[in-house]
Amino acid sequence: MSKCLKLLSGLTFLLLLIGSDSGQIFHKLRPNSVVLAFGDSLTAGKGVPQNRSYPAQLEDLIARKVVNAGVSGETSAEGASRLPSLLDQHEPDLLLLCHGGNDLLQKLDKQQLQENLQRMFEAANQRGIPVVMIAVPQPSLLVKDAALYQQLAEKNNIPLVEDILGTLLKDPQYRSDQFHLNAAGYARLSKAVADKLHELRAI
Repeated sequence: MSKCLKLLSGLTFLLLLIGSDSGQIFHKLRPNSVVLAFGDSLTAGKGVPQNRSYPAQLEDLIARKVVNAGVSGETSAEGASRLPSLLDQHEPDLLLLCHGGNDLLQKLDKQQLQENLQRMFEAANQRGIPVVMIAVPQPSLLVKDAALYQQLAEKNNIPLVEDILGTLLKDPQYRSDQFHLNAAGYARLSKAVADKLHELRAI
């Protein structure tokens, strides 16, 4: 192997190492990059004005366009069907995935939820769009993240923003009702997502 080829191979390997610890390569988002925040009411920002939703507050934090693609009341099956066309429409540089709360509230099949989230990840992965997932808590007295999010993250090497929604929903000062955040809560969520993007060197 020539010295040039060895150098190129070494640089490629180095880029893979520093890209992220997730297996996905997170290139630094350009100033004109588009981020698609996909989910249900927690993404839509139920309980607050649109400009206080987590995608809107995240946009201010990272200085990139963040499209709010949250639909209140949506199940993961509906989300898995809706996502591909949005990916094609917006051609985002990053997908933020926060979905499944309605499945958990309605006690729908968890295996099916995991399969639907897998479909969402694969829709992005097939288009070369990196994914960051936000874990959703299982409704209970402890309000802890549903285990399936960690399992899915480990299986697919997806960076996971964890232990944030449950923490916020347990604290009355950060929620507008039992299942949704207020403006201060969405601010904390957006900060946690921004911190993860910094950790991944995406911003």
